[in-house]
Amino acid sequence: MIAETRLGHGDRAHDYYSRINPSAREEIGDLHRCEPYVYAQMIAGKDAPTFGEAKNSWLTGTAAWNYYAITQWILGIRTSLAGLEIAPVIPKSWPGFTATRIFRGVVYRIAIERKGDGNRIALTVDGNRLRATLCLLPRMDGRKFRSRVF
Repeated sequence: MIAETRLGHGDRAHDYYSRINPSAREEIGDLHRCEPYVYAQMIAGKDAPTFGEAKNSWLTGTAAWNYYAITQWILGIRTSLAGLEIAPVIPKSWPGFTATRIFRGVVYRIAIERKGDGNRIALTVDGNRLRATLCLLPRMDGRKFRSRVF
């Protein structure tokens, strides 16, 4: 998923996420035989006698890695020493999303809105357009900022 976002392929990144998302398997719960909210280490393939059955749930770091891939690369809200970077790579079918992120005592209210082909990013903070995807940190005084990405 992360590699696809690095290449700018939001649809592919989201497709990979959707394929392994536990909640997407609810309709095959009897076959899957695993909690519907848990990632499994593996799912038996077509040649296995227990095809479709999940194995070794709760033993994997998949949930943490998926959270990281989704929030920091598909939604594109990630931190660095210099500040908060907002660089979403979302599927073409998404019109956008909103998020609130508290980072170093500062509240960022983020609105992502797709305009046109959605391949370019314009970031505004409190109505001021930035040239990059990085919100440089203001003084850490607990202020709230509104960010928009088009």
